Parts: sequence; structure tokens; C-alpha cells
Amino acid sequence: MASPGDATPDDADELVRYEVTDGVALITLNRPERLNALIPGMGDIYAGLLHRADADPQVRAIVVTGAGRGFCSGADLGILAEGREALDGYLDGQSVETLPTAALRIGTPVVTAINGPCAGIGFVLAIAADMRFAAPSATMSTSFSRLGLIAEYGSAWLLTRLVGLAAATDLLLTGRTLTAAEARDMGLVSQVHEDVVGAALAWAHDVAAACSPESMAVIKRQLLAVDGQDLADAVDTSLAEMRASFARPDLAEAIMAKVEKRPVAFPPREGA
Repeated sequence: MASPGDATPDDADELVRYEVTDGVALITLNRPERLNALIPGMGDIYAGLLHRADADPQVRAIVVTGAGRGFCSGADLGILAEGREALDGYLDGQSVETLPTAALRIGTPVVTAINGPCAGIGFVLAIAADMRFAAPSATMSTSFSRLGLIAEYGSAWLLTRLVGLAAATDLLLTGRTLTAAEARDMGLVSQVHEDVVGAALAWAHDVAAACSPESMAVIKRQLLAVDGQDLADAVDTSLAEMRASFARPDLAEAIMAKVEKRPVAFPPREGA
């Protein structure tokens, strides 16, 4: 699990809320008075909660949203104004496992419910998830170039995978703001809903109840590996994973559930 740095457990509960209901973990960024802007250490807390959920055999899907009217407006402008020493707090000791990018590397599926402004590191947090839903009033912006910054936290790689090089270039160079409808049309978000948290929770509860945790974890690994593989590599990997899946109890359980006309009851993921 990622370390929350200098934050105390009480700070963690205050800055990022965590609750589990019926197999779904709900993680809520909780600085509504600042549109959930991140301060140093808060990203560690978030990544730590992703790892906590991933290690819990009772959790089979994760929903991430923001408290109040914002999703995450990026790094707190108050910290940005303090200069380099304060800003280094966003970088010190960070890696792919302790940043929002951890969402892609854990086995549990993660869906973000973008309920309002989403910019900067908040934008990275959103696009690092497996799925993105947005409220009609939500907005999305990389913002980096308009602040004299660069494509932070691997966002050039993440964004190019999602929308292609041309669109990623546009969004990163201009830092322009997208509406939820524009983001959907671009393929940046999957769906737009008035009750975006409810829609994300419904999606999460469906996969939590109906899909094999082990299958979803393997599929996430396959998707993450795509950019480094050619077709032959992908086929070889899938053949090996297929053989492994035949040996697990999940397939037999799915077949028996259909025969007995009952809900499926997949076992927890191996190692969870």
C-alpha cells in the first residue's frame, strides 16, 4: 500500500473519504471548499486507498468522485504560489504506484464519476481510471500549458492511448476546457449522466456482482500491455492466460450458476 507521507490517519479520513458497500469501494476526494484541489500528500492517500481496496477480497470494484460541486480542480493554487520547495512535495518519493496511475496497475476495476470541474492532476486522476462517467455540467482540462507546466504524471501516454495522438496533442498543447458532451464525443468519457455517482455505482455494482475478479484483473493487465506488444505477442499472452483460466474455479462456477439459474458467486481474486 502507498504511504500517505506525513498525513495522519485522521487527516486521511478528512481529505479522502473511503467506504465499502456490497462489494464496491467509494473513494471521495473531500476538500469541497477548494473544488477538491490536491495538496502534497493527498495523492499518496488516494493511491494508498486504491491499494487498500485492491487488497480487500470483499471489494470488487472502485468508484472515485469528489465532494461538493467539483471532481478535482488540480493542485491547490495556494501551494503552486509558494514556490519550488513547496511544489517538490508533489514529487518527492513518487512513482507509478503512489500516484493516480496506480488505478491502472491494480487488479480491481476503477470508474471515476466526474461530477464537476476536473483539471490538472485531477484530469490525470480521471483518465488513469478504467472507466469515466461525467455529469452534464462537468468540465475537463489538462491546464498544464496554461500554467507553464508540462504533461504531468504520465498524462501524455495516458491521453494518447485514450483519444489518439492528434486529440491528445490538441488537449495538452492548448490546455483548453472541454464540456462533458465534448469529452464524450471525443471518447474521453464513456457516458454522461445527471446522477453521475449513481450511474458509476450502478456500473460498479454490476461488475462486482456478475464478473470474475480474477478475469477482470487479467484483462486489465492485457489492456495495459497492448502498447508494448504486436499481434503475435498479444495472442501468445492470451493463450497462456486462457490455459490458466481453465484451471481456475471461476469458469465452472459461471456454468453451474447458469445451469442452476442462480446468481454467480465467483471467489475472491488470487492474492486479494
